[in-house]
Amino acid sequence: MTIIFREETFRDDFTFRNSPEAVKRFPFPFPEDSYMYSVNLEPHKSYRPGSVYERTFDVDEHYVSEMRDRARVLAEDPLRCQSLPHMTLAGWDLLELIMTSKAEEYPEFFELHRDGTKWHWINRPLGIEQKFTFLDESTLPYGPMEYITRQTQGDFAVLDQRDDNLWMDAGIVTTQADWSLDFDIGMNFFEWHAPVPKAHEMGIFQRALKFLLNVQQGSPARRLNWTMTVNPLLDTSPENYHKWGVMKKDLTLENMGQMMHLRVELQTFFRLPRSNALVFPIRCYLIKLDELVTVPKWARRFHRVVRDLPAELATYKGFITNRPKIVEWLSRYDDGAPTSPGIWPD
Repeated sequence: MTIIFREETFRDDFTFRNSPEAVKRFPFPFPEDSYMYSVNLEPHKSYRPGSVYERTFDVDEHYVSEMRDRARVLAEDPLRCQSLPHMTLAGWDLLELIMTSKAEEYPEFFELHRDGTKWHWINRPLGIEQKFTFLDESTLPYGPMEYITRQTQGDFAVLDQRDDNLWMDAGIVTTQADWSLDFDIGMNFFEWHAPVPKAHEMGIFQRALKFLLNVQQGSPARRLNWTMTVNPLLDTSPENYHKWGVMKKDLTLENMGQMMHLRVELQTFFRLPRSNALVFPIRCYLIKLDELVTVPKWARRFHRVVRDLPAELATYKGFITNRPKIVEWLSRYDDGAPTSPGIWPD
């Protein structure tokens, strides 16, 4: 797969867009015409060449611009990256996982050379070359988790497992859908999921935790989650709500196709070898409605999902106020025809 990295922005003038190839590989999250929370976990195995599920960590045309945006967020708010002292070894585990995966799966862009503990990392798209000693923090410009996640798309929660629970004790979070690492750091699995409606009563999180506690090294898992965002904002954090929340008021039927975006998270889970921590990468993909409706099946289905979504879920996902306008706009692309099963275009 040839990747041409785009020069684009996720703030201010919002020049982000998807190429036709990126639209085709977008992780559309709805296998049927309705939606309700479910565990929906599956093995994170290579699947469908060219899709976002093919590689361990997907690298796409937005990579360079997303990493620049991450650097800006961290410069403005360093607390978006935190690691409690006992999580340093997990950071080295994560660094090894990402470097080895990228070097093996994208050799044209990344190289990793290892001679015992002497490592040499090359990241061509970002122009980075680093020689360092594995497990020696003094040989890197940042801690190991921060160093490698400044070069990897998506957010990362690094979870310590103890007392039959998972604890968010480290992470880097700059592309989140309205939650705060600074608020959640040190919380357990049920505490940081407390705001989610319906799922607790349905036992979703109890089942999910049981599954995640048993994730084994070498057997990662994945799932999709989604919400909606006005403008292609990666950083929709509570800390910056005063900046992006007001944008919802600007949405009209005339600008809907350009401004409203479906925001999908590809969430994966890996057991780390030395620390036994669980790392939870959360990769954000954005697609504007004008791009989404170029796939007729997705246009029909998304109209039906948004129209019929329970009000408490539309409220939680932040678009209840604008839902009537969104449904009216999407209805233009729904001819009532049946949709085929599964997420892929016809």
